[in-house]
Amino acid sequence: MLIGFIGILVFSLTLPVSKIAVLTFNPYFIAFGRACLAGLFALAYLLYTQAPLPSKTDLAKIAVIALGVVFGFPIFTTVAMKEGSSSHGAVILGMMPLATTVIGVIRFKERPSIGFWLVSILGAGLVMTYALLKSSGSLTYIDGLLVLGGICACIGYVEGGELSRRMNPRAVISWALVISLPINIMATYFTFSPAYWSADPIAVTSFIYLSLFPMYLGFFFWYEGLAIGGIARVSQVQLIQPFCTLLAASFFLDDPLTAINMVFAFLVISTVILSKRMLVKRQ
Repeated sequence: MLIGFIGILVFSLTLPVSKIAVLTFNPYFIAFGRACLAGLFALAYLLYTQAPLPSKTDLAKIAVIALGVVFGFPIFTTVAMKEGSSSHGAVILGMMPLATTVIGVIRFKERPSIGFWLVSILGAGLVMTYALLKSSGSLTYIDGLLVLGGICACIGYVEGGELSRRMNPRAVISWALVISLPINIMATYFTFSPAYWSADPIAVTSFIYLSLFPMYLGFFFWYEGLAIGGIARVSQVQLIQPFCTLLAASFFLDDPLTAINMVFAFLVISTVILSKRMLVKRQ
């Protein structure tokens, strides 16, 4: 749980930092460029460690991971941050733990107890209630982009977490980035603008952070946590992510922290604690 939480802590800065970056860079350049830079570091890591080539079966799983966390999530969420609020987006993505659990159960036949399901649904319901309260009871197309991005990430989390049970977690995300590198290099080239050479240091720092941490290093911890503790249980740590993001948005973007934020943070964190105590049977 702790290892997984470190990964979530890294991921929690993604939306606020993306919000800063899109003030200067095209969202598509951010999405492809961050994966391109991370892919170069991943290639260097694989060469340095002399990692063996994945089998054909594993390569197919790695391709699914790449579609989810290298392309799907970064593209949908970065485009959403062009107009949307990082605070609101953080809460919408709070649905990801339940989605990860459902995908894990379907894909790998994990067997959570009834109590676990009830606690998971309670946590997701709290997050959805919060989202509706903050958006006057309606959802927008920005919410749709965030939901699509969240689903993509959950698919990548499930496949990556399971593959990391028998393969080095660092190699899993590294291969996902490396096999995506040709596409990302081309897309980065076509979305790059010469004006970016004179971008301010804050924008450049934001881009580098998005490239190295949530795009790459955060997965070192996240995949290892999922592999050790199981997808259904450790994925519940994601329920804390929206409120870590809210704190980050308050610090970096001066988004106000309100009483309702704190109340829902306490309630959601309580469901994470409860879920840890629930039995999860693994086949």
